[in-house]
Amino acid sequence: MRAIEKWIDRFCREHPHFGIPNLMLYIAIGNVAIYLLDTFTLGASISSMLDFSRFDILHGQVWRLVTFVLLPQSGDFLFFKGSGIFFVVISAYFYFWIGNLLEREWGVARFNVFYLGGVVLNIVYGLITGYASMHYINLSMFFAFAVLFPDMQVLLFYILPVKVKWLAWVDAALFAWDVISCLLIGYWVGALLPLVAILNFFVFFWADLVEAVGYRKQRFQHQHSQQTVNFKKAAKSTYEKKGYIHKCAVCGKTDTEYPDLEFRYCSKCNGYYCYCMEHINNHEHIQ
Repeated sequence: MRAIEKWIDRFCREHPHFGIPNLMLYIAIGNVAIYLLDTFTLGASISSMLDFSRFDILHGQVWRLVTFVLLPQSGDFLFFKGSGIFFVVISAYFYFWIGNLLEREWGVARFNVFYLGGVVLNIVYGLITGYASMHYINLSMFFAFAVLFPDMQVLLFYILPVKVKWLAWVDAALFAWDVISCLLIGYWVGALLPLVAILNFFVFFWADLVEAVGYRKQRFQHQHSQQTVNFKKAAKSTYEKKGYIHKCAVCGKTDTEYPDLEFRYCSKCNGYYCYCMEHINNHEHIQ
C-alpha cells in the first residue's frame, strides 16, 4: 500500500495538470439531468441506455463504461434511503460539495487519481462479475472527507448540525452490515463489491490508518501501564489526604483552588517537585 501511495504522490507531482478540474460538478449535473430526463421522457428510460451492463458493453455499447458514472444514485444519501427529486438533488449537491473540498485540499491531479481510480476498480470488477455501482465509490469519497475534516459540522437536511466523523462512523457500520448481509446469504459478488469499490480509500489513507491504530495502541498501553496505575492511585490518595493533587512548590497554589491552572513537574529538581506555569521556568532547582 505504501509503495502505491508513493507512486501516486510522484505521479501527481510530475503531472500537476492531469485530470478534469471540477470533476464532481459535471457528475452532479449529470445526476440531476439524467434523473429529469427519466422523469419526463415518456415510454423510455435514459438510465437503461447508460447504466453498466457487461453484456451490452461486450456487444459494442462501450459508452456504458463511462456513462454509468453519471447515473443518479436514486434515493442514496449517506445512510438515508428515499426517492424523488429532493433526494437526488441533495445527494448530488452533497457529493459535489465534498468533492470540491477534496479537490481544493489535494489538487486536481490527486483528487482525479483518487476518484477515477475507484471508478476503474469498479469497472474491472463489473467486467468480471457483471455488477458495478457508484454508491460505494461516492462513499469512499465521503470517508476520505471524514478523515481530512473529522470535526467539520454539516447541517443534515439543513436542520440538524452533525460532525462529519459521526456520520462516517454510522456509514461505516452500515457498510460493514452490507458486506455481512451478503456473506450470510452467500452473495459473494455483492459482498466483494463494497470492498473493491473503496480499495482506493485504503490506498490513499493506509499510512494514516496504521498510524492511528499505533497511536491508540500506545495510548491504551500507557493508560494501563503499572506506572500510570500507580500514579493514579498516588494522586487519589494525595487528594483524599490533602484535598489537592498538585501544589506549586514556590507560591503554594493548588489545583483545587485554581482548577484552570496548569501544573508541571521539574525534571532538574532532585525530587518530585511541582510548579505552576508561572514558576516552572522561574525557580531555583532543588538539589
